[in-house]
Formats: sequence, C-alpha cells, structure tokens
Amino acid sequence: MVQRKLLWACMFASLSLFISSQLFAQADVNEKRQALMKGQSAAAKAVKGAVEAKEYATIETKAKDLMGSAAKIVDYFPKGSTTGKTKARAEIWEKWDDFGQSAKNLRTAASELADAAKAKDDGAIGVKVKAVSGVCSSCHKAYRADKYSE
Repeated sequence: MVQRKLLWACMFASLSLFISSQLFAQADVNEKRQALMKGQSAAAKAVKGAVEAKEYATIETKAKDLMGSAAKIVDYFPKGSTTGKTKARAEIWEKWDDFGQSAKNLRTAASELADAAKAKDDGAIGVKVKAVSGVCSSCHKAYRADKYSE
C-alpha cells in the first residue's frame, strides 16, 4: 500500500516537472520570437530614418540585419508553440509552406534593398523599401493576431 502511494507520488511529481518544463520552454520560444520580431521592427524603423537622411551605409546594414533575422524566422515558430503569450495564429502551422515562403520573400526583398543602398540608387531604394514593408504587412495580416493570447 505504501509502495503504491509512493509510486503514484513519483509519477505525479514526474508529470508535474514535465509539464512545467514544457511551459517554460514555450515561454522561452515566445520570448525569443518576440525579441526577433522587435529587432526586425527596429531595423525597419532605422531604414526609414536612414532613407530620409540618405544614409546609404545604414540602409545597407539594417537591410542585411533584416536578411539575417528573416533566415531565422521559421526556426522561431516550432510546431506546437501556440500557447502562452503570443500573437502567432494557428494558420502558421496549417500553411507552413506559405509561411516559410513569406520568410524567404522577406530575405529576398531585404537583399535587394541592401544592393540598392550599396549602389546609392534612391529610386530603387524607395521601391525596395516598399517591397520589404509589403512582405512584412502581408505576413502579419495572414499570421499575426492583433492581441496576445494567454
């Protein structure tokens, strides 16, 4: 009888640890994902300011930052990371290929912006900034909720 209670207590403790570790892992993924997205937002804002000031080196650097973070996007949305504080919609995992393509599109658009900045081509920079913004907006419209879930 005592052994049975001890066995149940051990199983309950193990299950509790497993569940709590999963919750902490989920929170960690969400925090990393949010940090990545905030970094992208900061880079995009810096590009906007640099375009107005014609700071081509800053535009190129920040566009390359966007390229690097775009390459990481899909890694920051592992399957099952739909709980906790997140704005991620379930459509990400339901339309995984499309979501991944959006990340590739951002990387391509940011690369083209970096090239335009390197060439100091104001006309192309304007077009490429709009392209980057369009990729971000379309992905957010499809895959990001307006409010955090909990």
